[in-house]
Amino acid sequence: MVYKPKKSIGGLLGLVVGIIVFGFAIWGINFSLEESDRVLKLMLLVPTYIFAIGYAYLLLGAFIMSYRVDDSGVTINWGIHKRRIPLSAIDEVVDIKGRANLFPFLATAWKGYMFGLYSGRGIGSLKMYATQPEDGFVLLKTKQGQFGVNPADEEGFLKDLAGKVGKGVQTIDMDTMDPEVYGKAIHKDEHFALFMRLNQIFLAILAILIGAFFPGSGAPPMIVLLMVLALALYAFNAGNAKRLYQFSPSGADITLLIALMVNGIFIILTVVGIWFV
Repeated sequence: MVYKPKKSIGGLLGLVVGIIVFGFAIWGINFSLEESDRVLKLMLLVPTYIFAIGYAYLLLGAFIMSYRVDDSGVTINWGIHKRRIPLSAIDEVVDIKGRANLFPFLATAWKGYMFGLYSGRGIGSLKMYATQPEDGFVLLKTKQGQFGVNPADEEGFLKDLAGKVGKGVQTIDMDTMDPEVYGKAIHKDEHFALFMRLNQIFLAILAILIGAFFPGSGAPPMIVLLMVLALALYAFNAGNAKRLYQFSPSGADITLLIALMVNGIFIILTVVGIWFV
């Protein structure tokens, strides 16, 4: 039987954000740099197109995801890939209750979508194929590794798979897990959330300044490139801060603070470029 993941807006949200961000980045680079800056333009456009292709590849998984359970095993369909797990390779089926404390390693996630390699406190390393794992998911412990799946009909999936594997379903409740095992979580850290929100506010201020006051100001086109660089900086630092958090929460905060200071400099340069140059 084929089980769909929980419904979410992850695919649509990712598509809209991707079109806006990469569309603006490509337009901004072309607009800001003249033909005399051809080398710099290529140095910026080439990685932008590469990242856009990679993003599209990851985004495809948000639209094409399912879990098939049959008499021979479990097949996880994600994008153009399929992962086959034989029943004989499944050691345990675990029902994760509550929000797991996950840290990304090689992964991507936004509201309604989570994919890639994660480290989970109390459950170990795993690969996620999920849409809404905040309220729990199913953990498959196998000889191929651990996999997190998020079927909409979780009860039916667990009953179906447990019956075919011939093993009972284990349960791990994150809400009752020992705090020392659960560890410090990003989603409960108010300082980390504050620094993330401030970075987003600075990005919004920069976008408003450029969008509202740059046209007709006579400012150099290079001002638009600051917005492109600010978006790239935010994506880079936000991702690295989340990866760093499990090793050093303070280091993650410092990473976001550095991004905040740089974006603050970009705002100052934009103000100077529009009104004082």
